[in-house]
Amino acid sequence: MPSRLIEIFEDTKLVEKIRRRLPYLFQLAELESSRAGKIGMEVGSVRERIIVALLIYKFGEANVETEIPITEPEVDIKLFKEPVSIKTITGKNFGGVKLIWTVDAQKAKEFRESYYPHCDILLVQISWNDTGGFYYIPLATQKRLFDKIGRENYIKLPKPGTNPRGVEITKEALSGLVEDSMSKRIVINWQKTKIEFNPYKRWVDLWRED
Repeated sequence: MPSRLIEIFEDTKLVEKIRRRLPYLFQLAELESSRAGKIGMEVGSVRERIIVALLIYKFGEANVETEIPITEPEVDIKLFKEPVSIKTITGKNFGGVKLIWTVDAQKAKEFRESYYPHCDILLVQISWNDTGGFYYIPLATQKRLFDKIGRENYIKLPKPGTNPRGVEITKEALSGLVEDSMSKRIVINWQKTKIEFNPYKRWVDLWRED
């Protein structure tokens, strides 16, 4: 059965809304996660929540399961009971997308030996003052490419002695996935808008309430 995710990319009104709103919302996420001009690691979680909120907006809260056990690496939500992974990257090239977060070299090796694609991917490519995209990469596409190029070319292990915090999908594999004819893309023009942002206002307002 084809994934319901494809409906996002066939809904012309929603596609326009994503093009218009996503840069603004992701800019807010960066402002919310910044201190002294530096963006913190937590920005990833805020971005993920923005995409989950989009799925709830489109498909309804009852069909988006967000309470996923930590034992399911890669799976961020379930949509109509089907697992979905949400990934975001910054920049024009497709490097640095994590399959699993771990600092343990042995765990990383074991992960590579046992890994096989098991869920659809929603990928957001952020490229400020440039074009990026919002992609749907079906599970079937991932399996086909994985079988074709093999795990060595699909999965990049952390370099020994470094601290990159995870096992990545190779740049070549990800480029192949997004360019596949079964994958879908919404082109996004990542322009920043002027936002008057005060990280404390919401909390101060809540303190003011009786």
